[in-house]
Amino acid sequence: MLITWSASSQLYAQSINLFNGKDLTGWEIYGTEKWYVENGILICESGPDKGYGYLGTKETFKNFELTLQFKQSADGNSGVFIRSSIEGTKITGWQAEVAPPGKHTGGIYESYGRGWLIKPDPEKDKALKYGKWNKMKIRVVDDQITTWLNGTEMISLTDEKIGAAEGSVALQIHDGGGIKVSWKNIKIKKLD
Repeated sequence: MLITWSASSQLYAQSINLFNGKDLTGWEIYGTEKWYVENGILICESGPDKGYGYLGTKETFKNFELTLQFKQSADGNSGVFIRSSIEGTKITGWQAEVAPPGKHTGGIYESYGRGWLIKPDPEKDKALKYGKWNKMKIRVVDDQITTWLNGTEMISLTDEKIGAAEGSVALQIHDGGGIKVSWKNIKIKKLD
């Protein structure tokens, strides 16, 4: 059997750990909400201001596959932003929703823009294991974004505006207070 190496480099890209399990190296905090590491787990909690908060990568990304695990405690309303830019606590970009049951986890929301672009079919909400560890995968290539939750494809969307953007990956804590979400195994594979 003849094996050729002319295949796209996308197939052989290495995953990079965005979170080292020890501290917030490579990340920047936006807002007054709490972001800390405990026993190798990244935790975000509402702070005294009960406002929006973000933890964004210092590095920017265009085409990639991001995998991570999250566990929701308390309210659990959060999200993973892609191709984003942040000023203070105002973020522009697209959020793969992380939310309590029935609140569209895996859907895509455009902050300070068009709002909800796509919500998963309500039947797919069964993929969410609330209060337990969940695995999310987000694949973004040019104008195409697809999300998976625990192996279930949640959405697939083609969007010209997303295709034109590049930016950081950011984790969100929603405003309102009483929120706590844990994160681990945050890895990205560049597909450029």
